[in-house]
Amino acid sequence: MEERGTKTIMSGVLFLDIVEYSKKSVTGQISLKERFNSYLSDAIRDVPVPDRIILDTGDGAAINFLGDIEDALKAALSLRESILKEGSSIDPPLQVRVGINLGPVRLVRDINGQPNIVGDGINVAQRVMGFADVNQILVSRSYYDAVSRLSTEYAGMFHFQGSRTDKHVREHEVYAVGHIGEKSTELAAANMLAEEEAKTGHMLASVKIAWNSAASSLDGAIESVMVLFRQAGPKQRALYIGAVVIPVVLIGVLLLKPARNDTTHALPDAGQVQAASGTQPVSTVAPAVHAAPQAEGKAAGAGMAQPLVPAKPGTIKGAEIKPGVKKAGDQIKHPTAPSKPKATESSHKGVAPAGAASGAEQIKEAYIAITCKEGTQLFVDGAEKGKAQLGDAGKGKTITAGLTVAVAPGAHKIIVTSKSGSLYTQNVELEPGKTAHIKPNFCN
Repeated sequence: MEERGTKTIMSGVLFLDIVEYSKKSVTGQISLKERFNSYLSDAIRDVPVPDRIILDTGDGAAINFLGDIEDALKAALSLRESILKEGSSIDPPLQVRVGINLGPVRLVRDINGQPNIVGDGINVAQRVMGFADVNQILVSRSYYDAVSRLSTEYAGMFHFQGSRTDKHVREHEVYAVGHIGEKSTELAAANMLAEEEAKTGHMLASVKIAWNSAASSLDGAIESVMVLFRQAGPKQRALYIGAVVIPVVLIGVLLLKPARNDTTHALPDAGQVQAASGTQPVSTVAPAVHAAPQAEGKAAGAGMAQPLVPAKPGTIKGAEIKPGVKKAGDQIKHPTAPSKPKATESSHKGVAPAGAASGAEQIKEAYIAITCKEGTQLFVDGAEKGKAQLGDAGKGKTITAGLTVAVAPGAHKIIVTSKSGSLYTQNVELEPGKTAHIKPNFCN
């Protein structure tokens, strides 16, 4: 420790702040600080005492890690996990902001002779913490560059948040930290959905106010017109009535004229005509005529000029029915085993199969599909629908993860979250039987 204090070193600094600590009562501050100290002690218990320096800032703490640089990240994730597990029943709720930086610090002794740290490393950590939201972990560019190269697991936990400017007009590029398996992605999705609902509520309130104002103005105009009508003489009243009635009549005529022109009489189809006349469809007679021998067909054609006589049993209009070919009457005698006559080419043209229902009437669901990295979560209207799983891949094919869920047709709010904590939102309007393919930008 003394040897390190003789020079400036690069160190990881973790800066924490309890949100709205000064606004709480004394009892509330004591409760927050006790829980904060307990969770922080558990988070750093695996770090050797010589490798850490803790500074109590009153409403938080600053910790300098002299050993492994990833110790700051592990401590921050452990602390946030403990806070998220508290639940909403504890009052006041413990909320923190976290900033991490890798920068130069110098070890000194404070007024009590205890180890202390000064330098740009701790100052930047405090600035980065000031940019964080409630229960969010932000890290500086220098810390991200160092930790993301240690392993692919660390690299997947960061997502760029942009550049921030502090009160000294100094630019800081910051990265947010997600954690696989934690509740932050679900909470972020729920918060985003709540914000959308709040915006919709404000919009409806504005529309309601505008409608009430317009209705009040209309009531005042109607009242003014009624006062003028009461004060007017008989001739003026007749003019007022004509000025109102004539435009109303003209508008009614214009609306009714297109409706009358569009009305058409629907023609009955072939099935309705056959049902009314009592004749059999062509498709049931065609097989019997086809079954007659060619010679007998000529005889039947030659006898067309003769007087009509009743057809012999087993024949239809002079055409003999071969054994095994059932007549139309057999369908009435044996309803349990109706014969299915062969449909000729002419009978199939423009005729739909009997009893076939429209596919659009049978489909009552729509679908949402995503293709992304394994573990990607899908939320529909705030409800989790599942995670993308690895699929089977053939020879020479790339293994990808996908997820397809069935939903009711209509409008839906889609939220997709990645393992790294990235969010993607999209509003979709689904039709029955259709599939919406969602392609977040982080899935490329």
